[in-house]
Amino acid sequence: MAGDVNDQISEKNVCLVIKGGKLTGKTLTMAMKHYLKAIKKTGAPPKGKQSVKQLVQQGQGLESIDITTDNIKSFESSARKYGIDFSVKRDNTEKPPKYLVFFKSKDAPALTEAFKDFTAKEAKRTAARAKPSVLETLRNFAEKVASQVVDKMKNKSHERT
Repeated sequence: MAGDVNDQISEKNVCLVIKGGKLTGKTLTMAMKHYLKAIKKTGAPPKGKQSVKQLVQQGQGLESIDITTDNIKSFESSARKYGIDFSVKRDNTEKPPKYLVFFKSKDAPALTEAFKDFTAKEAKRTAARAKPSVLETLRNFAEKVASQVVDKMKNKSHERT
């Protein structure tokens, strides 16, 4: 039963065909195990963030770019958004530490767009930091109002005597 597994793979859908008299949970589990084993044998290349070794094994040529910002996570989200296969390595020999981003040569145009998206996010973050916090301004106003109320109460008590 489990040997009669025929799988057809497309990008989004998986179709398992199981020949047998009765479909049980055990049969379905066996079919899924055979399917996963077949995928491992074909060696489908990993996507997104991966090691430099995995990128080199794909044999498509590598390029690298230096990034000096500490907020590398936002770059990673931009790279995933544009479907770039990349690897990030931290270089501690310099202060502040810089990051080397390795990517496939064929992903260079997509990487340009990802960097535009990344720099736009960074610009928004720095602009947001420059603006005063709404909570801070509210706290300052609350302190001023509280001090004015106390001053008015002191003045009223002095006027009565």
